[in-house]
Amino acid sequence: MILPPLRERKEDIPEFVKCFVEHFASSMGKVIETIPEETMRAIVSHSWPGNVRELQSYVERGVILSKGGVFRPRPPKERQAPLLERSNPTLEDKVREEIRAACQRANWRLGGPRGAAARLGLKRTTLFYKMKRLGIRPPSDPEQA
Repeated sequence: MILPPLRERKEDIPEFVKCFVEHFASSMGKVIETIPEETMRAIVSHSWPGNVRELQSYVERGVILSKGGVFRPRPPKERQAPLLERSNPTLEDKVREEIRAACQRANWRLGGPRGAAARLGLKRTTLFYKMKRLGIRPPSDPEQA
């Protein structure tokens, strides 16, 4: 039996969310009484490229961060298509994507032990130079990265 991807079964998402919220809240000793309608709309409208496992991880993280009995995680972010899907990426394209990914994982912090430069094994000044040369700039709001 072939099961279509979650993005083609939007009607199943609310049930998955309710089930996962109940499961994770119970296992963490939390009580979650409410899933706001706008939260559910945002979750249902997401494409879930990672399918059910991505949804499950998202809900688990949301339960961990929930307070006051309300499930209100940040809206799921759409991911960019992986660079490998491009037909013939250049080395510069690959470097640009690797730097951008490291910056996003570091929440656009360049320096420090957990910054993007350390993740890439570069000096902060070298990373800054490469970003400038490749035209990589942090988004105006790091939450939207």
